[in-house]
Amino acid sequence: MGEKIKLEHGAGGEIMEELLRDVILKNLSLKSAGGIGLDQLDDGATIPLGDKHLVFTIDGHTVKPLFFPGGDIGRLAVSGTVNDLAVMGARPLALANSMIIGEGLEMEVLERVLRSMDETAREVPVPIVTGDTKVVEDPIEMFVITAGIGIAEKPISDAGAKVGDLVLISGTVGDHGIALMSHREGIAFETQLESDVAPIWDVVEAVAEAVGWENIHAMKDPTRAGLSNALNEIARKSNVGILVREEEIPVKPEVRAASEMLGISPYDVANEGKVVMVIAREYAEEALKAMRKTKKGKDAAIMGEVVEEYKGKVLLETEIGGKRFMEPPAGDPVPRIC
Repeated sequence: MGEKIKLEHGAGGEIMEELLRDVILKNLSLKSAGGIGLDQLDDGATIPLGDKHLVFTIDGHTVKPLFFPGGDIGRLAVSGTVNDLAVMGARPLALANSMIIGEGLEMEVLERVLRSMDETAREVPVPIVTGDTKVVEDPIEMFVITAGIGIAEKPISDAGAKVGDLVLISGTVGDHGIALMSHREGIAFETQLESDVAPIWDVVEAVAEAVGWENIHAMKDPTRAGLSNALNEIARKSNVGILVREEEIPVKPEVRAASEMLGISPYDVANEGKVVMVIAREYAEEALKAMRKTKKGKDAAIMGEVVEEYKGKVLLETEIGGKRFMEPPAGDPVPRIC
């Protein structure tokens, strides 16, 4: 028997990267419709449409449990797809929703998920215009697959970082992954940990209105495998180095405490309501102000810069002054969280 699929193959990080490169891309031939295509492994694809670009993306969601502190699989599914469009500079136009439901699921659970999807879509706002439903005999509870289309004046790639740019994060990191893991493990704090799951189009749009799309050089939502994986993807694809300062990376004290108890770095787990932006240096402070004026970007920070050295690598300057490489994890250490 040959190699078999493992959970790590779908968890982001290096093992998933190998699967995409060595299996999926190798067996598919038509990877582009004239813009950014599958072979670029960005957050979506672009299709030229006159003087604008249609952006298309799709995402599968398999979170366990379906309902967790701060959110649920419905809010996660809408937010995840909207955010993949947003980080490519696309205003969301419409979503499609496909649901694979395990036989025996309570009807009330399905209705709760659908209401959550509707509320999240109206928050953007973006309509859910079509879909598909399957029921299977396997005890899976529910998988939700959402696809989305958006329109972009200037598509943003995760490969556009330039030496001298500054790197921003729209808020605290590690919230989603650590909240779910703490919930599963029964770790309690005086302040309950909650997922950050939310659509971030309003944050992206606010920055674009403040500094112009042309001054946003790269974006990424740090989902599976977290901030460290997102930064490494930008560095590798842009062929630059990225230096980030640990004291400038916002992490909630309760998230840091839970991370230490669980033995998991908050930089290596999924975030579902944040955006990493690489901004032209002279516009970075203005971009930060625009972020902080939004409700979801109030904890935004400039956490680093793009450098000539260490091409394709991310260097972390620790709080005590040392430096080490911020390596991407092999896979997200917390399974089935997005």
